[in-house]
Amino acid sequence: MKTTERLGTLALIGIAVFLATSIAAQFLRGDLDWTKVPNSFYLIGPYGWMVRTGYVAMSLALAGVATGAYLALSKTARSAAPLLLFVVAGIALSVTAFERTPIAGQAPTFEGYVHGVAAQTAFLCTVTAMLLQAWRLRGDSRWKRWFKPAFLYASACFILLWVLALWRELPRGSSQKLLILLIAGWLMLAAYRLRRGPDSMAPPEASVVVP
Repeated sequence: MKTTERLGTLALIGIAVFLATSIAAQFLRGDLDWTKVPNSFYLIGPYGWMVRTGYVAMSLALAGVATGAYLALSKTARSAAPLLLFVVAGIALSVTAFERTPIAGQAPTFEGYVHGVAAQTAFLCTVTAMLLQAWRLRGDSRWKRWFKPAFLYASACFILLWVLALWRELPRGSSQKLLILLIAGWLMLAAYRLRRGPDSMAPPEASVVVP
């Protein structure tokens, strides 16, 4: 198995752990309204350790996708920008997991400030890295057929991120979790493609009939 395939497999596992723990928390924490409460609130209180485990798994998955994509592309198509952004996003996500989120009605804390900045950094760096990584697919003849779907999908996530940032009246819980699911979906598809390679779903060549 190639290094890129291993990285894709590990990233898929990390993303699956993140989704499993986050979704499980929605059912286990009946005291929280999932439509109103952002995902960060599940990091504190009962089962917080489980959700933190998922965040760390996703941090490793981001690094796996970043490194795998960098190695999979030809040297002329590679760029350090998405690689670095994914890594920064992973670090920020781990910080988010272990710094307590600010709670309404309580006095602001430095820990809460760090949590908020780290969470915003993780979102922005991840979505921007997705866009840049998708754009780089154009420069590799083996991967360019995946440029359009990957870029359009990443663009939708980027737009939704800014809609959530500017439209404060949206339900914070359900809208944020929708964005998280979409981002996780893009990353899962990227990890799957790394595991399978660019040509595993290529259309069959037309047969040539020789008279």
